[in-house]
Amino acid sequence: MKVTRVSGSLGAVVEGVRLFDSATDFDAVWRLLVEHEVLFFREQHLTADQQLELGRRFGTPSIFPVARAMGSETPTLTVIEDTPEKPNVADDWHTDVTWIAEPPKAAILCMEVIPEFGGDTLWASATKAFERLSAPMREFLSGLTVTHDNDGFIERMIHKTGDPRHPLVEKLRADYPPVVHPLVRTHPESGRQAIMYAARFVRRINELSEDESRFVLDFIDRHVQDPSLHCRWNWSEGDVAIWDERSTLHRAAADHFPQYRRIRRLEIDGDRPYFDPAGRPLAQLG
Repeated sequence: MKVTRVSGSLGAVVEGVRLFDSATDFDAVWRLLVEHEVLFFREQHLTADQQLELGRRFGTPSIFPVARAMGSETPTLTVIEDTPEKPNVADDWHTDVTWIAEPPKAAILCMEVIPEFGGDTLWASATKAFERLSAPMREFLSGLTVTHDNDGFIERMIHKTGDPRHPLVEKLRADYPPVVHPLVRTHPESGRQAIMYAARFVRRINELSEDESRFVLDFIDRHVQDPSLHCRWNWSEGDVAIWDERSTLHRAAADHFPQYRRIRRLEIDGDRPYFDPAGRPLAQLG
């Protein structure tokens, strides 16, 4: 493998690897992922079945909550299509699906159709974002918990479908009530601490007043926008990106409108939750 760093904070291009080849050292790929937080593999051109098989190398491929709500019992690929009628609405910093008790630990994107210009994806190191805070701020944030819900996801779904009475809306609200996560979590493999943030999914910091909560969340939102925390990937068709959801945030640049863009995403099931549904810490906390 040839490994080339993408930016000062995170990201690496890995060459000399075919992700559909069973002889590939996938343990070495995973170790690189934990180290670099997001990996890029050029022109792999994985089929949907190969993408699912790749996901199995790293854990259990997820059943996306929408698919589960529709009755699916098998892992699902999410096809994300941006069109003039349904433009990209994911241009904010987040880690995926924090509104479930066990958010995914990793994700795999396979680019299928790129626009003529624009359409990059950006990642931010949530570990570097935490480490660059002052010691008093790190200590303060480490004692806080955050309520996450799926209201922002449902708003995006309504925006894309144009149907505020879509039958999935109430089912998603009923099946996935608000959950509690730590604001700062410890990576179970690297031991590093990372800010857990998702712009559309965070509702409030539970230990603070409403005004204080908004002040702190606004500060975090501004903090993670620091370009020195980021890397940016300019896609070619067939490229694959694998990222660690526990140590990164990401956003899809919405600069390609009204061009068409299509990409496939697969999530990998995450670690056990920190809290029970009532917000009480579980034994594995810390």
